[in-house]
Amino acid sequence: MATSAGPRRVAVVGAGMVGLSTAWFLQERGADVTVFDRKDVAAGASWGNAGWLTPGLATPLPEPAVLSYGVRAVLSPSSPVYVPPTASLRLLRFLTGFARNSTMSRWRRSMESLVPINGRALPSFDALTAGGVKAETSDAGSFLAAYRTAEERRFLLEEVEHIRAAGQDLEFEVLDGDEARRLEPALSDEIGAAILLRGQRFINPGRFVHALADSVIDRGGKIEAGTAVTDIRDEAGGVVVHTAGSGPEVFDTVVIASGVWLGGLARRFGVRALVQAGRGYSFSVPMDRVPDGPLYFPAQKVACTPLGDRLRVAGMMEFRDPEAPLDQRRIRAIVEAARPLLRGADLDARRDEWVGSRPCTRDGLPLIGATRSPNVYVGGGHGMWGITLGPATGSLLAEEITTGRRPAELAPFNPLR
Repeated sequence: MATSAGPRRVAVVGAGMVGLSTAWFLQERGADVTVFDRKDVAAGASWGNAGWLTPGLATPLPEPAVLSYGVRAVLSPSSPVYVPPTASLRLLRFLTGFARNSTMSRWRRSMESLVPINGRALPSFDALTAGGVKAETSDAGSFLAAYRTAEERRFLLEEVEHIRAAGQDLEFEVLDGDEARRLEPALSDEIGAAILLRGQRFINPGRFVHALADSVIDRGGKIEAGTAVTDIRDEAGGVVVHTAGSGPEVFDTVVIASGVWLGGLARRFGVRALVQAGRGYSFSVPMDRVPDGPLYFPAQKVACTPLGDRLRVAGMMEFRDPEAPLDQRRIRAIVEAARPLLRGADLDARRDEWVGSRPCTRDGLPLIGATRSPNVYVGGGHGMWGITLGPATGSLLAEEITTGRRPAELAPFNPLR
């Protein structure tokens, strides 16, 4: 591990992909780290998501297509994007800002902001595995986005061109339904058009994040699971971290990477951006033959990932309280969306039904860097891309913390914006 003139003792709040990656890369730079989590390692959005490492698709969540959803659509529990009819004033404020950012000009500007950090995504995973994290990333040899018709596919083809125009490298091939089925027999006869995406990867996210936690511990770090941080105070002698059920502890620096709960701790340090839970659902099913790589049904907003001998099926964007219970209507909506498109999937033999809260911002860009306090940093708000961009975020944030210099890739993600 390299030595550093930066802070020796750092607390990280949050034991998901972003928080643990930050802790790991801080250790690379000589810091002693303690990670706190209100529940456990990978207990939030890091466990049950699709596990895609797809920098080519890491785009801003507010996009022009969002504006095509009508009020009736987003109030339906079967809609890919769902807003409960009892939305709070805070949620309405978030949605108003989200809609304001869902224009092509703002999407393009945000996409250009993401390109540099997207370029760090896969190399940062390679740094983790080369540095001793006992987990693997799998090359997605046949990453297929599949549609019923070529007309449906037109929207993703247009988006791909915008992605490439923003400077993001993304190789793809256009296929018809028969060509797609030859590559992946799990696609049903309903599929009439597809796009083969190249250069992407995937992981088992829960397994990877737990391996990352093990590596942090093996390298001398501490993980305090089941320990909720209730307050953070930047005082003359250091940054004081208060936790539920134990006394305060003093650190040189604190990183807040607590997902949808980031705002509660960061607000006193000038972070005013709303971080809203965009909840996603998943479950796993047995297959006659598990696909070789991920399958994506963009029109239905359903993502499928091979995990061992089962297929994880994930989807939905539900703007709701993060503590709300799992809504079976959302599971059924994913099942009914996926059923006609998959061959050989026993969607009635579901296991591991899960809901997790992605931390979303109104402009679709993460919050990464220093707050109003030079000793308190944040890393979060990645929306759907916390797994893909978590290690890159951790690497860049560790660089800023230990050198005092803000990497150019982080310039668009100022938490005080």
